[in-house]
Amino acid sequence: MSQETAKIHPLFAVPNPSPPAPEREFYATPETSDEPEVCSLCYGSGMEIVAGKGARQCKCRKEKSHSNLIEKARIPKRYTDCHFHNYNAQNNAQTIAKTFAFNLTKNYPAVDRGLLFMGTVGVGKTHLAVSILKSLSERGFNCLFYEFGALLKSIQDSYNSISQTSESKLLQPIFDAEVLVLDEIGASKPTDWVRDTMANIINTRYNDKKLTIFTTNYLDERRIEKDETLEDRIGVRLRSRLFEMCKTVSLSGEDFRRSFDQITPIKKNQR
Repeated sequence: MSQETAKIHPLFAVPNPSPPAPEREFYATPETSDEPEVCSLCYGSGMEIVAGKGARQCKCRKEKSHSNLIEKARIPKRYTDCHFHNYNAQNNAQTIAKTFAFNLTKNYPAVDRGLLFMGTVGVGKTHLAVSILKSLSERGFNCLFYEFGALLKSIQDSYNSISQTSESKLLQPIFDAEVLVLDEIGASKPTDWVRDTMANIINTRYNDKKLTIFTTNYLDERRIEKDETLEDRIGVRLRSRLFEMCKTVSLSGEDFRRSFDQITPIKKNQR
């Protein structure tokens, strides 16, 4: 049988190769990542190199540290924008109060006494107290803000059998804070329990030489006969202790919140 006529058994047949597939073009697609952006100065190491000076802590770590300290200070959202630069004193008493607050911040920790901001509502007492707290937090000090009535409510809630907290657990950060702002002392009804709780806080911080800033709407003298004084609200003994712990700074003036209710009249041609 000739080679030309020989047939290959189908089992051993080699199929005709298929034509090559056309080459594909691949395009890289951007991938989204949840990873935080790496600092361009330290590349995540936390240390930046300064020419001729060596290594130092990177600014990104300092900013993060400051943000964490301010967050831990528990400053209410209403006061997050309060600072010395936007406290606009309306009279001499407020100017003096701002000066005392700024000087304490500048000189801390080389200060022996805190401040008691005393005055009627809406004169900027809490604004100045928060300004101190934020400035010291930015410098790396452990600070804490508490509105006294809210603190008492938290302690009362801790007595609930369902609660997972205790009074001692709630008070420990208040005892430990390097700088404490206790806002609106005297505002709560002056029961024996309230005074005992206040005495516990004040005496503990006094004995540990911890700086405390207080604010109160109650004055030392009655403006009218039915007014209550701060001494009426917290007791003679605690008021005496505050004289020793803090310099009393009195603020006066109109309630700035009243300005929110002022509406500019609309002229006829503006309607």
